Amino acid sequence: MTRVLIVDDHRLFRSGVRAELGDSIEVVGEAEDVESAVKAIAELQPEVVLLDVHMPGGGGQEVLRRVLGAGSPVRFLALSVSDAAEDVIGVIRGGARGYVTKNISGKELTDAVRRVAEGDAVFSPRLAGFVLDAFASSEAPSIDPELDSLTQREREVLRLIARGYAYKEIAKELFISVKTVETHVSSVLRKLQLSNRHELSRWATARRLV
Repeated sequence: MTRVLIVDDHRLFRSGVRAELGDSIEVVGEAEDVESAVKAIAELQPEVVLLDVHMPGGGGQEVLRRVLGAGSPVRFLALSVSDAAEDVIGVIRGGARGYVTKNISGKELTDAVRRVAEGDAVFSPRLAGFVLDAFASSEAPSIDPELDSLTQREREVLRLIARGYAYKEIAKELFISVKTVETHVSSVLRKLQLSNRHELSRWATARRLV
């Protein structure tokens, strides 16, 4: 059976995924953030990692960077509630073999895990277009130098700012302090050469990040 590690910051969701995979997939472990994911992958040596995109410690892209950067042969399948183009492109560029959304059925997820283990690339139908566009078009988000200058956490903060979240709300959503939110906002403003959160919102809206 395919050996799988589930990485997601919500315990109930991890339990649900484990139940949906049933006896046809061997779930060797779970992790809830970047640090525990990197450690579990090294210790348990799964064939496939079901990887959430947004979670404490830097998100799925940070896991990809640290694990694949160290030469691990493990394959990653992103499993996220987000269907935002920049999230899809970000993890695929980071080395994931596929991206499916959390409304996938248990049978479909099991099939996706097996296909990724065999070396296939797997995407939810709507998301495949993002990937094709990104690698076929010179206008793709993947070569946006301003967007590429932002870290994954800075993009998360930017998206929430653009949606009208207050700093305290962002801190609660991302499990970080208000001071850390302020630091990220200052960094984003500096990198994008913008002056305030209103300009940030317009910038994000223009790039369809909201």
